[in-house]
Amino acid sequence: MGEDVLFCPQCRALQPPDPTRDYFSLMDCNRSFRVDTTKLQHRYQQLQRLVHPDFFSRRSQLKLHGIEISEGTDDEMDKRFLMEIMEINEKLTEAQSEAAMNEIESIVAVKQKECIDSARRAFEQDDFEKAKEILTKMRYLLNVEEKIKLKKIPL
Repeated sequence: MGEDVLFCPQCRALQPPDPTRDYFSLMDCNRSFRVDTTKLQHRYQQLQRLVHPDFFSRRSQLKLHGIEISEGTDDEMDKRFLMEIMEINEKLTEAQSEAAMNEIESIVAVKQKECIDSARRAFEQDDFEKAKEILTKMRYLLNVEEKIKLKKIPL
């Protein structure tokens, strides 16, 4: 199943799922009890990249000095940053040891500190557009931090 059935060919809008397709065809797997988990994981990540909400815009209510801060995502968000967040999320998904999770947690902590320092400077300079951008990035980093905490909780 290609990207073509997920998006409208004219406007590239995400389409509702095809109700006639089953999970095996969606995930490009053989109809069998024995599923190639490596192939399944690869397909899942491929689809996740295609339909990830970070690439779709939704405007929201929160305002800061008359500037809208998006609740979910922002089409003006730095695409490189979004890819970084997706890569961190993938590493977290693949992390099997506490050491691997601690490494990811350290990376996120450094990025959060950089954002806090940048936000402070932006507010001090009354650069509210820059502050908006940084606060949006911080929200993504907080989301990753929450995922790390949840993954560390033993079942």
